[in-house]
Amino acid sequence: MERVLITGAAGAIGTVLRPALREGLAELRLSDLEAIDELAGNETFVRADLTDFDAVLRAVEGVDAVVHLGAVPNESAFDVIAGPNLHGAYHVFEACRRHGVRRVVYASSNHATGMYPVGEPLDGSVAPRPDGLYGASKVFGEALARMYVDRFGLSAVCLRIGSFKPQPEEERELSTWLSHADGIRLVQAALTADVDFAIVYGASANTRRWWPADTLIGFTPRDDAEAFAPLPPSAWERQGGPNTDREHGGWVA
Repeated sequence: MERVLITGAAGAIGTVLRPALREGLAELRLSDLEAIDELAGNETFVRADLTDFDAVLRAVEGVDAVVHLGAVPNESAFDVIAGPNLHGAYHVFEACRRHGVRRVVYASSNHATGMYPVGEPLDGSVAPRPDGLYGASKVFGEALARMYVDRFGLSAVCLRIGSFKPQPEEERELSTWLSHADGIRLVQAALTADVDFAIVYGASANTRRWWPADTLIGFTPRDDAEAFAPLPPSAWERQGGPNTDREHGGWVA
């Protein structure tokens, strides 16, 4: 692939991915609501609001692959999530169909299955059990991906990303942590894997990892959260942690 677009490129994940993903590309195109300063020589910027289909069409035109990170990144009220996470996901997949994009890497979340009990091994074949509106919006994106693959021949990899941080901060994250270096490896594997469709959990090679190692896209993590143990204990009984609390996100009356 010569040209790749990152949506939500100014966010926490996009900022980490940029230096590695632009290596060897003719163009790494970056898109977000606000301009990104200090572009590298092969980076370009296209401003796009994910709720504006025409803007998304312009951002996607001419690229070979899209890493779709843009979204409201955690639990919130439905009217906040609906635009970027629901309409935005549709706009990206539809723009990719119209422009003949070869591969979409969709940033889903472990919160798509956050209501499963702590410790239960999960892979991409398990039924979704979202822990909130944010998790449900990611399930919607996975379903869109599956439909666009089956109906229109698009290729898509959905990444149920764990706790993407420089280091884990509490006990739950000893299982869910995805290091920055492993996050880069995960997305690189998703861009190049010889698959039509896959759902893969994104976590490092943690000793306490709940999710079995990937066998679909060739992602081989190297880091282990155990190096940071012990950490403050977690009382969560379900994998989504704080997102599983009834009041989380502030929208429950």
